[in-house]
Amino acid sequence: MNILQETASLITRDNIRLDADIYRPQTEEKLPVLLMRQPYGKAIASTVVYAHPKWYAQQGYIVVIQDVRGRGTSEGEFKLFTHEIEDGFDTVNWVAHLPYSNGQVGMYGFSYQGMTQIYAASTRPQALKTVCPAMMSHDLYADWAYEGGAFCLYANLGWAIQISAETARLKGNETAYNILYQASRNLLFFDAIPSSPEVLKIHDPDSFYHDWLAHDQPDEYWQNLSPKLENLDLPMLHIGGWFDTYLRGTIHFYQAMVNRSQHPQHLIIGPWAHLPWGRKVGGLNYGLTASTFIDTLQIQWFDTFLKGKENPIFNQNRVCLFEMGSQDWREFKHLPSSSSLVYYLSTNGLANLREDAGILTPNCPKNPQEDVFVHDPWRPVPALGGHVMYPTGSFDRSNLDCRSDIVTYTSEPLSQDLHLTGDLTAEIYCSADKPSFDLCAVLSEVKLDGSVYNFSQGYQRINLDNSTENSVLNREQNINLYQIKLQPTCIKIPQGHCLRLSVSAACFPAYPVNPGTGKPVNQTRLTRLIDYQIITLTIYSGDSFPSNIRVSTSA
Repeated sequence: MNILQETASLITRDNIRLDADIYRPQTEEKLPVLLMRQPYGKAIASTVVYAHPKWYAQQGYIVVIQDVRGRGTSEGEFKLFTHEIEDGFDTVNWVAHLPYSNGQVGMYGFSYQGMTQIYAASTRPQALKTVCPAMMSHDLYADWAYEGGAFCLYANLGWAIQISAETARLKGNETAYNILYQASRNLLFFDAIPSSPEVLKIHDPDSFYHDWLAHDQPDEYWQNLSPKLENLDLPMLHIGGWFDTYLRGTIHFYQAMVNRSQHPQHLIIGPWAHLPWGRKVGGLNYGLTASTFIDTLQIQWFDTFLKGKENPIFNQNRVCLFEMGSQDWREFKHLPSSSSLVYYLSTNGLANLREDAGILTPNCPKNPQEDVFVHDPWRPVPALGGHVMYPTGSFDRSNLDCRSDIVTYTSEPLSQDLHLTGDLTAEIYCSADKPSFDLCAVLSEVKLDGSVYNFSQGYQRINLDNSTENSVLNREQNINLYQIKLQPTCIKIPQGHCLRLSVSAACFPAYPVNPGTGKPVNQTRLTRLIDYQIITLTIYSGDSFPSNIRVSTSA
């Protein structure tokens, strides 16, 4: 099929020109439109994870890839997410009235391109019939910029520098571009204020990054910036990855839409990172079945809602999850969420020194136990894989777990295969000698050869001076109960393998090092010794303090 390509422009309501590449079959038939709005240059068209627009056009669609305001060749000033509601509405109406359009519009795209779908849909343009948001979040604070109250340093800084470098390139500032490009290849985490590097202050003082760092609580800033769900009610295909930074956002958005929408909501989660979507993530190969089929699936979805064709997806359950370990796709009527299995922490007090000293057991120990470990900001526990660090995914962390500032608890070899599906929560009874500290929980599979592969993790920042969420259970020892939400998962742990929970007080540079003072990270100076303090933490288990990990199982 011969595909025609052209560039066309929309003039917005405030007289700004937005440019788009248009791909369409050479036919007299009027066709539905697939729209993607993105900030990275329309020629790229998210081909880092999707098929080229020409392929989509060959399936009988007009495909429009638009540069958002202030990006690519579009006019105006780029301000992160600020103009996407009005510009999205105007663009949907524009593409619906193209001379070769039949007036039916669908949208697709991941990350920022996923967000532009939700902003546009929130205005309820009549022509927009369905969307396929992938790897995004409608709660920009809790599921994008921060996790458990901790700033997602590596992900946010890397993205901010990429955006700033593109801004410099578009302005023709070669010096700034070169400096920012170099910084993107060697992210700077050791400036005077580690979370606020000078390169961004100097070369992009207007970057969104500074605002995100300053607003470290879910205040009005985030409420105004995040898309509103009140007017959303469309058929949606939600797409996520087990090692994607925004998996929590994908799931929370899917659940929110299930609760409020009159239209079909389908969810698919593969063993993928934010990009690419392939069979290998981190140090593991999940087989050919893990290779992306999202392009074909999206065409089936659009064929249903834009062309009225029958869709095989409606003969299936609405939730489709890749089960790591078995390398199979599994279907569910609903996303499993209830915790059905509990492992309690047990120790002889040396769980930070010996891997056989800390135990995960189905029975809570009757005697009180504790593990004491020290967080030294000079040598913080490094991040390894997971969902917030590049390279993302599962890696052998057996060497990392040998550190004395990581406390590990390992189960007995499983007597039968264990299928984990859904939410994972660590409940840790803990005290610290400083007013602020972090807790990082990593759940791993211990294989027969002794290798330890992470498959889920979570993070929590605790500031006792201003915390209202955690009640003090023992004031004399300042012991509190802290819940750490780990990434949901779907994995089969084979018989004979073990589960391991690893707990630490840092995961750097995925998150900033907690200085122990409770001061905001954008005010904490590396060059002032008083701003960084050694923290002694104690994890309590057994008796009155049943620390545990709660997991959801499926047959």
